[in-house]
Amino acid sequence: GMATGGEPEPYPSAAEVAADRDLMHRGLEWCARHGVTSIQNMDGNLYQLELLAGLEQEGRLLCRTKIPFHFKNFMTLDRLEKASSMANSYQSEWLSSGMVKMFYDGVLEGWTAVMVDDYADRPGWRGEPLFTPEHLAEVAVEADRRGLQVAVHSIGDGAVRAVLDGYEAARRKNGRRDSRHRVEHIEVVTAADIPRFAELGVVASMQPPHPPGAMDFPLEPTLSRIGRERWPLSYAWRTLKQAGAHVVFASDWPVSPIDPILGIQAAVLRKPWAEGDPDQSFSLHESLAGYTVEGAYAEFMEHRKGRLKPGFMADLVVLSADIEATAPEALHTVRPVTTICGGKITYQA
Repeated sequence: GMATGGEPEPYPSAAEVAADRDLMHRGLEWCARHGVTSIQNMDGNLYQLELLAGLEQEGRLLCRTKIPFHFKNFMTLDRLEKASSMANSYQSEWLSSGMVKMFYDGVLEGWTAVMVDDYADRPGWRGEPLFTPEHLAEVAVEADRRGLQVAVHSIGDGAVRAVLDGYEAARRKNGRRDSRHRVEHIEVVTAADIPRFAELGVVASMQPPHPPGAMDFPLEPTLSRIGRERWPLSYAWRTLKQAGAHVVFASDWPVSPIDPILGIQAAVLRKPWAEGDPDQSFSLHESLAGYTVEGAYAEFMEHRKGRLKPGFMADLVVLSADIEATAPEALHTVRPVTTICGGKITYQA
């Protein structure tokens, strides 16, 4: 079902459902072990929601979870009725839907990210989109009309532009609303498109471990593939933030580690690839906000979570050391010792 964006066929037996539920519980345990209390999954179907609902009934749902409907390029617009149904059926503070996930392009490493101009190391090639811009816009308009949030994997600057165009078309057709549509990754962006995030109210969802040179990601071949002239606006977290965009940090697990503390360290230690390029690093507090208040904003929950504040959810993590007193290079040594979600201990070291 995941390959097609649909459901498992044939539907799993009771034993298979129980095994899948246990497997999902192990994943939630891994999240809780790393201090995570809320997750926004980026693949999804109704079956996943049913598994999570089963865990909730058993008292084993360790993290608040949002699951999208995955819209594929071969689907017709009427399939969005299922996304609406999922949104209506799951809207609690523990388990929710209401989001449509799409892939517009691939990755830089395989020349499958869609670029505005040619790849620096492959003249004449700009990548090949999974949707035409027109098709993407049609889906965005219809999903927006239904009150759904849209999140699109967009790595190249050409993909980012096409997706922003789609969101602009939705606003033009349906009128302005607090849609908080998302662009996922934004590894390269053009100067002309940076202000459009704030103008359109679009959330920039970015991953601190992903820039070449951060954590375990090598510099090459990605730097040569991007090309020197595009380096200043690659993984442009600070540039987007300074332009008024809501920048939310995420892990993209299992592509990179789920550990938010490793992500925070990567964001704080980020260095330009060349002298004179913009400093895209975040401060410690900005990085923390990217993983907390901005994450809550991205799912319309900033009034209930993302802060330690009276009236907010009792979701918190106790760390082994004071991260404000820890050298940036040593942040990875700080570990969660207790994770609490909904007032219940979900992990204890």
